[in-house]
Amino acid sequence: MNQKLWEKNTCTDREVEVFTIGKDREMDMYLAPYDVMGSMAHIIMLESIGLLTRDELDVLLAELKNIYTIARAGGFVIEDGVEDVHSQVELMLTRSLGDTGKKIHSGRSRNDQVLLDLKLFTRARIREVVQSVSMLFDVLISQSNRYKDVLLPGYTHLQVAMPSSFGLWFGAYAESLVDDLALLQAAYRICNRNPLGSAAGYGSSFPLNRRMTTELLGFDSMNYNVVYAQMGRGKMERTVSFALAGIAATLARLSFDACLFSSQNFGFIRLPDRYTTGSSIMPHKKNPDVFELTRAKCNKIQGLPQQITLISNNLPSGYFRDLQIMKEVFLPSFDELEDCLHMATLMLKETEVNKSILDDKKYDPIFSVEEVNRLVLAGLPFRDAYKKVGLGIESGDFIPSCKEIHHTHEGSTGNLCNDDIVSMMQHAITGFDFEKSMEAERKLTGMSL
Repeated sequence: MNQKLWEKNTCTDREVEVFTIGKDREMDMYLAPYDVMGSMAHIIMLESIGLLTRDELDVLLAELKNIYTIARAGGFVIEDGVEDVHSQVELMLTRSLGDTGKKIHSGRSRNDQVLLDLKLFTRARIREVVQSVSMLFDVLISQSNRYKDVLLPGYTHLQVAMPSSFGLWFGAYAESLVDDLALLQAAYRICNRNPLGSAAGYGSSFPLNRRMTTELLGFDSMNYNVVYAQMGRGKMERTVSFALAGIAATLARLSFDACLFSSQNFGFIRLPDRYTTGSSIMPHKKNPDVFELTRAKCNKIQGLPQQITLISNNLPSGYFRDLQIMKEVFLPSFDELEDCLHMATLMLKETEVNKSILDDKKYDPIFSVEEVNRLVLAGLPFRDAYKKVGLGIESGDFIPSCKEIHHTHEGSTGNLCNDDIVSMMQHAITGFDFEKSMEAERKLTGMSL
């Protein structure tokens, strides 16, 4: 079996074949259902312009739906000797339908076919990432509200600075995710444009109806200029990867905090025992391996935009095989990020906090600003109050007059504004308008997503 869409009488050297295909067949498994879905839209359009008969369309659609069902169920296989997902789909069609199966490629190239597959894949995976981010956000807000009155030290330069709270700590990461989704939404807009019909980057002499395929696939619009549609290969991945890196940065920082705060020297939080690991030599160990691995994986994802930039950098317009390598770093990154989001959600949902951290006298100096402010409110000039409290700390005589704080301004310990943050998140999620693309996919494939 040796199935290549482009091969004629001359056979390619085996070593060249292995080198150029690389991990393409493995990466194409991510794209299988989206390749089938794109073919469905394409042949509906081909029938509308007279390149397929109605009977041909009906049998092709029925068989493509069967292949789509297999792909969604995880049973799709690219057979030995078959070059890629596109070849495998055509092979399955021709086995069932004979020469009719060979007609689905009219008016397109593998270039716009893979562009479309990548956009449909990315669009769907962005939707899943948003769902995962939303679940983590809900846990963070819940914990912020639950522990809003429990104080802990705030740090600058990793030196104790001022009183903070668990309400602020959990809530800070929740709001960070809101900004991360704002960036992801912009990336989604760039992704959600139809490249199908650009062919090899210069259009087609067939009278293609690109608006029809745009509507059938639920895209917001198309990449109008066919040359730009091809130039978008790499640009879309880079843009989306920056947004994924933003979420990863939030997770990495949260993970560092969790590792630090759960150590015995801090003792601010306690991780669920069943989510920690032990040592082969030290019986007492309860290691935060999940957060350590999350930190490492998320730092790796933060390097993704640079990898994609370097792969696609300095390429002129048109298609080049360099772009194939991009799939190897881009496609698996969604699985890694979603695994991290899932595990962080599990861990943080059951994380317990230490409610008496500030009973330890070593944290008394963090109330120095509160003491200065108290003296200012009593009429002492700020510089005099600052000096008085500073001298007390220097001499070791400082004792906070009160370990309660009363911050009332927006976003402070006494006024977290969590309802406003929740509203921002709801607005961000609604702004993706996933329902449009999901409804298009349901109509096209006949399957619920």
